[in-house]
Amino acid sequence: MKKKEFRVVGKSVHKIDGLTLACGLPKFAEDMPFKDPLYGKILASPFAHAIIKEIDTSKAEKLAGVHKVFTYKNVPRHVHTTAGQGYPEPSPYDTFILDKKMRFVGDRVAAVVADTPEIAEQACRLIKVKYKELPAILDPRKAQDTGAPVIHDEPEAYHPISAKYDPKHNLAAEVKVCAGDLKKGEKQADVVIEDTYYAHYAQHCPIEPHICCGELDHNNRILLYSSTQVPFHARRITAQALGIPLKRIRVVKPRIGGGFGTKQEVLLEDLCALMVLETRRPVIMKLTRPEEFISRTRHPMYTTIKAGVKKNGDITLLDMRVLSNTGAYGSHALTVMSNAGSKVLPLYPCDNVNFHGQTVYTNLPVGGAYRGYGATQSYFAMECIIDDLACAIGMDPAEFRLRNHIKENQTSPIFKALGEGREGNEMYIRSCGLTECIKLGMREIGWKEKRKKKNAGRFRRGVGMCALMQGSSIPDIDMGAVFIKINDDGSFNMNLGATDLGTGSDTIFAQMAAEVLGVEPEDIIVYSSDTDMTPFDVGAYASSTTYLSGQAVIKTAEGIRDQILNVAKEILGLDTTKGMRLEGKAVHVKGFDPLPISEIACHSLYSHNQHQIQDAKSHITKVSPPPFSAHFAEVEVDTWTGQVKVLKYVAAIDCGTAINPQLAEGQTEGAVANGISYAMWEQFVFNDKGKVLNNSFGNYHIMRTVDMPEIKTILVPTYEPTGPFGAKSVSEISINGGLPAISNAILHATGIRMKEGPFTPDRVYKALKKAKIV
Repeated sequence: MKKKEFRVVGKSVHKIDGLTLACGLPKFAEDMPFKDPLYGKILASPFAHAIIKEIDTSKAEKLAGVHKVFTYKNVPRHVHTTAGQGYPEPSPYDTFILDKKMRFVGDRVAAVVADTPEIAEQACRLIKVKYKELPAILDPRKAQDTGAPVIHDEPEAYHPISAKYDPKHNLAAEVKVCAGDLKKGEKQADVVIEDTYYAHYAQHCPIEPHICCGELDHNNRILLYSSTQVPFHARRITAQALGIPLKRIRVVKPRIGGGFGTKQEVLLEDLCALMVLETRRPVIMKLTRPEEFISRTRHPMYTTIKAGVKKNGDITLLDMRVLSNTGAYGSHALTVMSNAGSKVLPLYPCDNVNFHGQTVYTNLPVGGAYRGYGATQSYFAMECIIDDLACAIGMDPAEFRLRNHIKENQTSPIFKALGEGREGNEMYIRSCGLTECIKLGMREIGWKEKRKKKNAGRFRRGVGMCALMQGSSIPDIDMGAVFIKINDDGSFNMNLGATDLGTGSDTIFAQMAAEVLGVEPEDIIVYSSDTDMTPFDVGAYASSTTYLSGQAVIKTAEGIRDQILNVAKEILGLDTTKGMRLEGKAVHVKGFDPLPISEIACHSLYSHNQHQIQDAKSHITKVSPPPFSAHFAEVEVDTWTGQVKVLKYVAAIDCGTAINPQLAEGQTEGAVANGISYAMWEQFVFNDKGKVLNNSFGNYHIMRTVDMPEIKTILVPTYEPTGPFGAKSVSEISINGGLPAISNAILHATGIRMKEGPFTPDRVYKALKKAKIV
C-alpha cells in the first residue's frame, strides 16, 4: 500500500521543544532547584573477580561532611536485575544494591553520601578494603570450560521466566530454534560457506551521563528526577531493590541528553533513593565519563553462519550460532542474543533455518541495551556472508538481495519461534519497500559502474552494500497509554508515559493528535513522563515509541473527537453526528457556520450538561512490522598504510509513513553516523586484568564532524496497515549497516575480508599483508 496524504502528519513541522532547547530553557535532571543537596559517590572495584575479606569505613565516616557510608553490610539485600524491561523481566536476577563479591573492574564496592562531590570522593579513598582476588574469565569462549571460575555462585540468583539459565556454568541464557532440515539444505546447495565474525565492545556515549537526583516530598515519598528511558520500570525496580512499596516512589523524566539504550538500565536510582531515605536530604548522583564508559556496553558477540546456495541464487540453508558476552551481570542477556536471530534471519526466507544462541558471563563490563540490540552484531556476519554467497555463484550482490529478500505477504518461521524470552507471534509482511530501497541506493551510489571498475595501485576504491530489517515494538508485551483533556480555548493537554529522549517523539505525537482533532500541533500541550501524572508506558526502547504509543495517541484522540462531536450535536440541536468533521479548530457540518472547538469546550465546561471532555486509551500490538533499509558505502583504502576512508554513505529506508520526515531523516543520519563510528574507530582496550584503558573521549575515538563522509538519506514511503497513519519504526535500524556495508566495500576494493571491527589502519594493514597485497 502506497503513501497516503494527511494534513499535519507527514509534514516536517518544527520540534515543539526545539526553540526552548536552543535557548537553554528545559530543565535536565541536574538543573532541578534542590536546596542544600548532598552528593553520592560509588567506590569501584579494582579487581575483575574478588571477594571482600574486610572493609573498614571508620576513617571515611569520621571525615567532616560525610553523612553515611554504605556497604553490603548495611543495605537491603534483594536480588533483582538492572535491565529496565517489562515485568517479569526476561533477564536473570543476579544483582544486589551492594554485594560482597566483585565481578568486574568498576563493580560497586561501597557508596558515600556527603556535603560535596569532593568530600564524597575523598571519603571513598579512605575506605580500606582487603580483597581476596579470584581467577577471572576474560574470554567468553572459555566461560563454559570445565573448571572455569563460577561468577554467580550466590544462592539467590535465578531467572524470573522459564528461560534456560545455568550460572554454575556461567550460562546466562540459551535459545535454540530450528525449522526445516539443515542436512537437506546443505545437500541441496551448490555452494556452502561457513564463517565467524566478531562484533566488538562499544559504548553509547550520550552527551549527558546517567544522573539521578532525589528528595522526599511533602508526603514523605521519594521523588526521583532521573535521566531514564524507562521511568515506570525504574520505579518498579527501585522499589524491588529497596524492598519498599512502589507507591512510595515517584519518578519524573526531565529532558534527556541522549540515551541510545544505556538509559534502559536502573543504575543509580536504588542508591540515590536509599541515600534520600537515610539522610532525609536531597541527593544528587551522576556518573563521571570514565564511569559512564563501563556503565553498560554493547554485548560483544561471535556470530558463526553456515549458509548454502544453489547456482541459480536460491538460498537453501541458514544456520546461525551466536555466542554473546554479557559481562559480569545478565542485563538483557537473553533478549539481545535472541534479537540477533529474530531480527536478522527472516530477511531471507529459507526452508532450512536454525538459530542457536548462548550468552555467557565473564568478568568484564556489563552488556546492556544498545541501539540495534543484537541485530547490529549478527547483521555484520549475515550481510558479509550474503555477499560471499553472491560472489561465489557469480551474481551481483545487489541483484542477489533483490532476488532473495522477504517481500509483502511472505512470512518466516522465525517470527513465531523466537520472541522476547518466549515464543513469538506469527506475522506476515504487510508493507515492504526494500526493493525500492536497494534500487534507489544503487542509483545514488553509482553501483553498476563502480562495481565494474578494476582496482590497482596504492589507493583502491570499492563500493559495498547491505540490506536490513528490524522491528517495531515487542508484540503482546509492550504497552503504551495516553490521556487527553480539552481546555477552555480549544487546546488540549496530552499526558503520556512515552519517553522523549531527544528523538522528537513529543512532536510526532502532537502531530498525530492534531491530525485527528483538526487542530495544529502547537495546540497540543504534551507532557511526558511522570509516574504519578502520566499513564503507564513501557518506555523508549525496542523501536516501539512511534508505532506503539502512537496508536494509543490516535485511539485517545478519536475518543476526544467523538465527545466533541456529541457536544456539537447538542449545541446545534441535531440528532446525529453523521456528516460532521473536525477541521481548522472547528466542527463543520452542512447548513451551519463552523462551530469553534473553543466554544464547544466552554459549553461543556460552563454552560450545559457540564463535564470535562477527556479520555484515556491503551494500546498493545500483536505484530512487530519491520522497517527495511539498504545501505551503500564507498571507501578508499590506502594499501600502504591500511587507512580506510569512507567517501560516501547512502541509507535508503522504508519506515512506512514518516510522521515527520525531517525528524525521520535526523534519526537515520544519527544512526548511520553511530554505525560508521562503530565500524571505523570505536573499541575498548583492556589490560590483562580486565580493566578498560581508554575510558575517556581523549582515547576512545568516536566520529567527529571532520570524520563525517557525505551521507545521503532516502525515505521510501510505504503504508503499514497496523501502524499509526501507516508508520513503522525508524530509530534503530540504520546503526546496523556500518560494519557489513564497509566490510563489503573493503572487500570490493582490495579483496580482503574484514571479519572483526573496527577497521583501523593497523588491523586492515595486517589483513593486506596476510593477503600479500602489500
